[in-house]
Amino acid sequence: MNTLLDTIEFTTGPDPLAPPVASIVVLHGLGADGNDFVPIAHELDLGAIGPVRFVFPHAPVRPVSLNGGYAMRAWYDIYPPSDVVQGARREDEPGLRTAQQQVQALLAREAQRGVPPERTVLMGFSQGCAMTLMAGLRHPQRLAGLVALSGYLPLAATTAAERHPANQAVPIFMAHGQHDDVVVPQRGTASRDALVALGYPVQWRDYPMAHSVCPPEVADINAWLLKVLAV
Repeated sequence: MNTLLDTIEFTTGPDPLAPPVASIVVLHGLGADGNDFVPIAHELDLGAIGPVRFVFPHAPVRPVSLNGGYAMRAWYDIYPPSDVVQGARREDEPGLRTAQQQVQALLAREAQRGVPPERTVLMGFSQGCAMTLMAGLRHPQRLAGLVALSGYLPLAATTAAERHPANQAVPIFMAHGQHDDVVVPQRGTASRDALVALGYPVQWRDYPMAHSVCPPEVADINAWLLKVLAV
């Protein structure tokens, strides 16, 4: 098992020592780190649920082919769009599978710390979105839900065979910017359609924004979290 990734953490509520009743693990995008979504998490109002532990891991630093081999925080390598294998854009399968193990280790730690998997949400943006779908659909314990923002379904051709029965009905919130020029909207909608075809309950939203997060999106995420984490 991989060494656990470094994380930033905080627990909501007036009593910082109160045990959390739910956990939300948030995966950042390419070149960012765990700090990226801390301000957005602070915008969420989950008081109706009780204390919630937020976990923001830092992806490892690695060379990224798309950026000329420059080293940055990345869950896996990304190849240029021109790097095509059998008619499809090449994916870093070894990197994706290593990151899957790292993310699932964090989910397992939440269970060890007393938050049941069915009270844990996995959430990610861009590359973190890809890892949310990669790790979440294959996780061997049922999760409360997956929040997939401005990303895509990696290794899509293997999902049907590799998804775990425990999460075959996990609720998924997917959102994308209508003007996203980093992960174009068509990749998001294709991923959505693939998940719906596999029977997943997907709530889809798109917004008039680029590769980012907007206030209406945060409000929609808030409402969805209150629903899937309702006691």
